[in-house]
Amino acid sequence: MDIYGFYKGESFEVYEYLGAHLTAKGTIFRTYAPNASKVSVIGDHTEWEEVPMKSVLDGNFYETVCPDAKEGMRYKYRIYDRNGNFIDHCDPYGFGMEVRPGTCSVIRSIENYRFSDSSWLSKRSDCRDKALNIYEVHLGSWRRKAAPQAELEDGASGDEIIANEGWYSYAEIADELIAYVKEYGYNYIELMPLNEHPCDESWGYQSTGFFSPTSRYGTPTELMELVDKCHRSGIGVIIDFVPVHFAVDHYALTEYDGTRLYEFPDDEAAYNEWGSRNFMHSKGEVRSFIQSAANYWLSVYHFDGLRMDAIRNMIYWNGQEYRGENRTAIDFLKSMNSGLKARHPSAIIAAEDSSSYPKVTAPVFDGGLGFDYKWDLGWMHDTLEYFQSAPMYRTRDYHKLTFSMLYFYNEHFILPLSHDEVVHGKATISQKMNGQYPDKFPQARALYMYMIAHPGKKLNFMGNEFAQLREWDEKREQDWDMLKYPLHDSFREYIRELNRIYLTHTALHYDYDPTNFAWEDCRSADRCIYAIRRKSADGDILAVLNFSDWYQADYCVEIGGGYDVTLLLDSDNQKYSGRTPDGASRYSYSGRKLELSIPPFSGMMFLISEK
Repeated sequence: MDIYGFYKGESFEVYEYLGAHLTAKGTIFRTYAPNASKVSVIGDHTEWEEVPMKSVLDGNFYETVCPDAKEGMRYKYRIYDRNGNFIDHCDPYGFGMEVRPGTCSVIRSIENYRFSDSSWLSKRSDCRDKALNIYEVHLGSWRRKAAPQAELEDGASGDEIIANEGWYSYAEIADELIAYVKEYGYNYIELMPLNEHPCDESWGYQSTGFFSPTSRYGTPTELMELVDKCHRSGIGVIIDFVPVHFAVDHYALTEYDGTRLYEFPDDEAAYNEWGSRNFMHSKGEVRSFIQSAANYWLSVYHFDGLRMDAIRNMIYWNGQEYRGENRTAIDFLKSMNSGLKARHPSAIIAAEDSSSYPKVTAPVFDGGLGFDYKWDLGWMHDTLEYFQSAPMYRTRDYHKLTFSMLYFYNEHFILPLSHDEVVHGKATISQKMNGQYPDKFPQARALYMYMIAHPGKKLNFMGNEFAQLREWDEKREQDWDMLKYPLHDSFREYIRELNRIYLTHTALHYDYDPTNFAWEDCRSADRCIYAIRRKSADGDILAVLNFSDWYQADYCVEIGGGYDVTLLLDSDNQKYSGRTPDGASRYSYSGRKLELSIPPFSGMMFLISEK
């Protein structure tokens, strides 16, 4: 291993040296513990007796070879501090861990699986001028297994059984998830964090195993197979990655060698709003750890991108702008993103960043942070607030839906309707819509047409596509039985058709070219009507949206002459539980004007092509 690069924070492949590596002579265990007085390995292969590890390299690393240590065996490092006290830690660079509440690392091979996705990887791109339609998934609650009747009869509650044993494995869920995503018009899956974590309620964002895919759903090989199958089916896979903080559990990174090796020495800087511990990004060995983990998921598992969580908390001290910029963390982001893009030019690196810090998606050589995309949380907040308001206030709030285009070209944005918006009492996307149950569906259909028409790549959380009413709960699967109700089933069919249009029409793909977008109408505040035009040589897309609660029979928009105008989608169509009979026409085009009659809470999407 390049020790100099490790300490300088320039290493991206530290996992090739540290951790537990299977060889012909047994398993080589290596760990970094510069302030330890002694380190031993314990585990199934030693019957939990200590096997001392010798210091190697510059004396800060420890190593031993155990001939009897086999794949699937548990182990830990017993690390003694300078006072002779010890704590048993899981391996920071371990490739597997046992299912919670167990806390041991598990010896796993990451070299046996043979991918067959070379065709996908050779054609992969960052989708800058292509469709990017992301289906965000929490793997443990998309589908759940039913509790076996025998176990219920033994006295355990159904909730207890499902909470612990209801997960599908990576291998079991792969075919169904891929088929569903393809059928309903998504071309990327974004998986919420899969690194090992002790607390289900953290959703994986407070990790104890940055190189260990959670064993809740199976083995590393099974996860590789899931990604490989996605690629062979033409589906990309992004994974959530957390470079900001880690779980406080004593057996993991916390005070790993008896000192605060990965975290800040003082509590004020070490802890954050989530109660977890912040990485100290100024330390080279911490930088090498984090960026090696990021590279690991892209290199070893063939993930197509990383969505990096809570970047605001790296840009500013604990995310608080008044405390000033965290220059060392900012420099680290630039260095890490540069290194990742050099190794994986076509991978997607996206920032979940709620700050207004400039140039998040600009190249590092141009003074930026080097991300490919940034979540547009401003668009999300303004849009959802608008649709939560009563129709009588939408004239007042009209420009909440136009404001995003005043800053849109400052960054490369993704429009997210994510897991964060359907939890903690916020209500689901469909429940947020103003009015009673039947009123919510036409408004949600119109919202999604606005989202597809608006520039920016798209992200939709699981369950949103069929208008789930119950807030997301990581311990329960989605309410698939809602699809027996026509309003929900037809809503999903509407989303499928909207997604098909998005994937098919190139005018909706050139998001970051200002000549691709035009407001054909953003001045009808009294009518709550908007008209968005997206342009391309293959034909323009026009979306006309009525967000008022009244029927507007005399709306006219000038689009120019000499076109063929084709209605692609009417959100009020009866087959989507609207009121307009299938095949009925509510528009006419003559001269330079398109005249429409638009029902309340509805939208119409047209293809405008040269004759």
